[in-house]
Amino acid sequence: MAGQLSGATRAKASAPEYQGALGSLSVNASLPEVLAKGVEELRAAERAGDLAEVARCGLAVAEACRRLGRIDEADRAWKASYRAARSAGNEGAMAWALWSGGTLARQRGELRLAYRLLRLAAEAGERGGDVVVRGYSLAGLAETGRIQGDYEAVGRLHEQLLAEARRRGEARHTVWALEGIAQMHRNTGSYDKALALFEEAAETASRAEDRRGWAWALRGIADVVSVRDGDVDRALDLLSRAEEACREIRLASALAYNHKMRGNVLYRAGRYEEARELYALALEEFQGMEEPRGTALSRLGLVKSRARLGRDTARTAGELAELRTTLDRIGLRHARDMVDKAAAELGVGPLPDHGGDGHGQEEPVLPAVGAEALRAVDVEALR
Repeated sequence: MAGQLSGATRAKASAPEYQGALGSLSVNASLPEVLAKGVEELRAAERAGDLAEVARCGLAVAEACRRLGRIDEADRAWKASYRAARSAGNEGAMAWALWSGGTLARQRGELRLAYRLLRLAAEAGERGGDVVVRGYSLAGLAETGRIQGDYEAVGRLHEQLLAEARRRGEARHTVWALEGIAQMHRNTGSYDKALALFEEAAETASRAEDRRGWAWALRGIADVVSVRDGDVDRALDLLSRAEEACREIRLASALAYNHKMRGNVLYRAGRYEEARELYALALEEFQGMEEPRGTALSRLGLVKSRARLGRDTARTAGELAELRTTLDRIGLRHARDMVDKAAAELGVGPLPDHGGDGHGQEEPVLPAVGAEALRAVDVEALR
């Protein structure tokens, strides 16, 4: 899967979610800058009565708020963008708003809603002739299935989207697909393949000046060299470089995942006290942005670290059982398996079953959605 960069993917990365008056913003623009500019242009568009521009500026506001962890504001912004786009009869703008809403839903752990919105977005993008939002929406569906651990269902879709991104020369989307495929290989133990793909993603992002994609790729490389090679120093150095990029652009979620990964590296090295501190930091960050997946994974790291530092076995087992129930409710099967492995590793299993089956959020990845369904969307009722 790893290969030579095409000439097209050497181009500078773009941010297609920044549109209209915000179209000149760089993919590396700091999120507070994007938010301030977005609000300014949104108000101007509202005064001018330009609904299409209201939708475009509202999308940037929604995405900046989401990435800054300002969840309630992001929710209001994408819905307002959708309403403006629908009033303007602009299906492409409707698709982008639905994509933003679906991405936010996944971030909040509302996977059933994420599937619904992203399917609607993909169909609207196809019908409106916007291949970029269609690709982003399909990618969102693939990522939702991937974080659930449904690799068989979404692996081919990741590969298809990678091929499409290469053909169109979309460096940012190429990086996303490479990282997704790499993560699946890492999670199934194919560390050499994972490392090659993460390194290709980092090189592609660097050439395209995509700081966000580069930071995520470095995090992936750090994970693999830690688990495969036990190279703690290199892993921590990579994470420090990635953290600098996250702080530069103010990527709240990426920074929290960076801190959690630093905890993972330290835990594997037997540095349990330091790991506990990093997991606690990440937990606070994830809770602040209402991100249940990151919250649960940070809690898992904390439970494991505390157990290694002498916490009572019965209490450890109870906390792991509670975590497994939480992950069942969200529908994160791979993460649920991590809890069971932790119980075995710590000698506190088998865990009691609290009735979760791990399928509460499960849905098909790409069922058809008709045009009538899109026109009938009531964004205020979606929850």
